[in-house]
Amino acid sequence: MSLLAFPADRRASDIRRCASALQQLHGEEANRFWRSEMAGFAATLKRQGMDEDEISRQAGLFMHAVLMELQLAFATDEMNASA
Repeated sequence: MSLLAFPADRRASDIRRCASALQQLHGEEANRFWRSEMAGFAATLKRQGMDEDEISRQAGLFMHAVLMELQLAFATDEMNASA
């Protein structure tokens, strides 16, 4: 296992950036954006010498963090709409 200076699920600005973009995109455009983000993410970690299992684990953590950010944004929007 490689040492990460900043684990994927703690990269708050990248998480917010992806969640914000995904809120604006739909369908195939959203799929292309996400596939591109994850390919770049994996390529960066691979260049840093990370093994495939750890890349997969970090990708899962990042994906979960983005989904949580999207859920928080949705809940906030719903709460504001009902207020």
